[in-house]
Amino acid sequence: MHRTISSDTEYHDGDILVPACDAVLDNSKTLGYSGGKPSSTDDISSSSKKEEKERRAWITFKNEIIKLAHTLRLKGWRRVPLDSGESIDVTRLSGALTNAVYVVSPPDNITTIGEGYKKNPAKLLLRIYGPQADQIIDRENELNVLRRLAKKKIGPRLLGTFTNGRFEQYLNAVTLTADDIRDPDTSKKIAKRMRELHDGIELLDRERDGGPMVLKNWDTWLNRTSRVITYLDRKILSGNPGPVRSPADTWKLRGLVCGVEWAVFKELVDKYRRFLVDYYGGSRAIRESLVFAHSDTQYGNILRIRPDDKMSPLLQPNYEHKQLVVIDFEYSAANTRGLEFANHFTEWCYNYHNEDASYACDTTMYPTPGEQRRFIRAYVNHRPEFPHPGASTPNLTPLATPTLQPSTPGLVATSLGSTSSIREFMLDSRAPPGGWKEEDRRREEQADTQVDALVEETRIWRVANSAHWVAWGIMQAKIPGFDENATDDVEGAVQSTAVAAPEEEVGDAAEFDYLAYAQDRAMFFLGDCIKMGLITEEDLPQEVRAKIKYVDSEELFVGGAMGKR
Repeated sequence: MHRTISSDTEYHDGDILVPACDAVLDNSKTLGYSGGKPSSTDDISSSSKKEEKERRAWITFKNEIIKLAHTLRLKGWRRVPLDSGESIDVTRLSGALTNAVYVVSPPDNITTIGEGYKKNPAKLLLRIYGPQADQIIDRENELNVLRRLAKKKIGPRLLGTFTNGRFEQYLNAVTLTADDIRDPDTSKKIAKRMRELHDGIELLDRERDGGPMVLKNWDTWLNRTSRVITYLDRKILSGNPGPVRSPADTWKLRGLVCGVEWAVFKELVDKYRRFLVDYYGGSRAIRESLVFAHSDTQYGNILRIRPDDKMSPLLQPNYEHKQLVVIDFEYSAANTRGLEFANHFTEWCYNYHNEDASYACDTTMYPTPGEQRRFIRAYVNHRPEFPHPGASTPNLTPLATPTLQPSTPGLVATSLGSTSSIREFMLDSRAPPGGWKEEDRRREEQADTQVDALVEETRIWRVANSAHWVAWGIMQAKIPGFDENATDDVEGAVQSTAVAAPEEEVGDAAEFDYLAYAQDRAMFFLGDCIKMGLITEEDLPQEVRAKIKYVDSEELFVGGAMGKR
């Protein structure tokens, strides 16, 4: 035990004190089994040999959970007797390669001796890390992020950590769906919560100096990604990639994963990065535009709390947006607002529960210009307000008057400033009888300018976002026959490619086609690069041109000139 404290996020001199211990929770013997419900005598008497084996595996696992809860002094859980695993409920919510996630419920009734009646301890969210996730996710950094969020009461509380996982606050909530994030009212609420996150968590100097995390991840993953994709390219270009024995081999039927050979794709990413630096007028300008971003706001990472109390403040119109809670901060770091918006808008194109093509990127579902502006306007207009300094974020002013950067044509800065008017940028405000006052009109124009700038910044960073997830998909693919220790032409040794599965619930990891996901995303990347003038369709193979993905009816400013497909 690192600290003799109890959980439930305690504070000492402004620091978050989260209990931790050096223990490993082994869930390997239950991953292939259903179960986890409390046992009964009838269950035991009627069970077969196989069922009894599964039941014993679950009881052992649940006893270890109780023991760990005692060790970490999780609030109320020390009243649950050790070795009473048969009486608790452990329900698995998801389980791919990054995390296996469980809801842990206490027994229905706990006898309390000498203390009178006490309410049962709260349910817990248990997260057990996958065995290879650390190769792509910095868990120590993630935990530091969660502690920073806890100071502002953003996201579920971190209750305790152990070597290969953690306990978090369980929220009575439902996960949003692919349709939910398209709903106009819900979309505006997501924008408000996004603004509160960006403004509520200050970046550390080292995070800002490190530049956008979306580019740092690309650099970090590049060696392993290069090895995997070079192997796949060689198989395809040989003309004889081998037989298709299982779904894991279907990449052999689809051509080059990136549409072009890896060297061409990588050079295009490098060319885009040089464009970024020129566009902003230097790396320092990019540094100044960074915020603390979630960077993975897909619908499966957004919960809607269901308030138990009819008098809950979350039911009041001004606070309804706080019913939305973002979870899973593995990729949270310094990024631009444009990257954050681009990631969220691109997630409109996915339905990870589509039984036929959970990997597919349907760009016809990308938000229309009007839907993009509605979201970004809700973000710009939102004025975060909180009852006291310890709650979520402090009182903040709206975005300042944007200023044009002389060396970055078309780009408008979105730094925060201050103003004394309480009325400015009120969401969905309406003109009073007799028309707008001059000051109101000026502020409305100011907001319009900011929205225009952020729409453009979103399109610019959509390219980086796609490249990031292309590499991510390649990194995760399980490829039969691939020698992970081969040296080939690339320096260094290959680590496992089966790393970091998505948090969305798409069934077993084997059912999700990561290489198909990467290829679809590469086609989107190529489409945006064509729009930006970084490459032409004629530069691409004929068979690839028909697969390229575009967002139709969308304007893009590049170097001061407007291009439209």
